[in-house]
Amino acid sequence: MTFLSPGPALGLAATLRARRSTRFQMFVTPEPLNAWYLESGLVDTVTPGREDDVQEAMAVREAVCRLVTDRRLGEGSDQKALDLVDAAARKAPVTPQLTLTGRLTEATPEQASAVVREAVELLSGPDMPLLKECGHLECTRVRIDRSRGMRRQWCGMESCGNRIKAAAYRALTKSAPAAATTNTSSVPPTPS
Repeated sequence: MTFLSPGPALGLAATLRARRSTRFQMFVTPEPLNAWYLESGLVDTVTPGREDDVQEAMAVREAVCRLVTDRRLGEGSDQKALDLVDAAARKAPVTPQLTLTGRLTEATPEQASAVVREAVELLSGPDMPLLKECGHLECTRVRIDRSRGMRRQWCGMESCGNRIKAAAYRALTKSAPAAATTNTSSVPPTPS
């Protein structure tokens, strides 16, 4: 699993990809959800989830996504999304434990879904004005743009940036031979 969005809240929102076209749902069964919790760095171990945990995580994801979009566009926040996020943020937190080998953070899926606490911090903190959606038409990932002048266009070069630049290059090289042929045909032959 690749985390292209910074932080677990934006990473969770990105688990439904290509929202404007052919949607790709990452959480079809509990196994990908459990893997996401582990790979996000939120927990070290998670109790295997059930189907209702997947449904809850998707509902939280959609609420976080709605609030990110509303805040990013300067619109009023959706009350239902606010209520869902606030309810999830009030759940028992994940508690790290000290072990002989270091730290261990065990969680249930319900505790791991407390990723919304990070969303609350993000949406009410100083990074809120830096939220931008990827400039690629098919991508709906949101990122924090800390680039100089806030001019970064894509969620990442390794994904959308490279694709857009490669497509632009292919279009340029396709039209270049046609332009070269047009220019050489209008040039009179040189006398021998």
